[in-house]
Amino acid sequence: MNVAQRRLLTAGITTACIGAALGAALWIGGPQQDGGEGQTSRKEAVAERGRSVMPFDLEETTHHFTPTDTGGVQDVVADQPDDDKQIALIRTHLKQEAKAFAQGDFGDPAQIHGDSMPGLAALAEGYERVEVRYKERSDGATLTYTTDEPALVDALHDWFEAQLSDHGDHAETGH
Repeated sequence: MNVAQRRLLTAGITTACIGAALGAALWIGGPQQDGGEGQTSRKEAVAERGRSVMPFDLEETTHHFTPTDTGGVQDVVADQPDDDKQIALIRTHLKQEAKAFAQGDFGDPAQIHGDSMPGLAALAEGYERVEVRYKERSDGATLTYTTDEPALVDALHDWFEAQLSDHGDHAETGH
């Protein structure tokens, strides 16, 4: 390899690294819809996009994300345990999501959180090695994600953390 080829290779690697860092920074900082409000604007944008994807009311429900050694558990519950309307909407949505995720379709989370959401690409690529189970609970529904691949467990944990960050007051770490 001559000097010119090495310089070109070094420039390409440097550009790729800067691009990756910039992409990560943009996801973390989120879109600057409100003149640079950063994370607050991102949470507002996520909530707005979430309303077009999730049929239940984010103000009347809570997402719980519990990482496990083999993946994780996602509970979505009505804040009022007797809110039959929200419970029915949660169940319908999570049933659909379980089916979509089992087929490698992570379009809804991508639409809400963006294509560069942490963990999303790895989950979409490795979907056949992640079991997704749906279960009803009295106040909503649960999706349980299980895999024996450490890289996919890490992807699930990253994906959960991103959702916790983006959903703000509408999400919490499970117990």
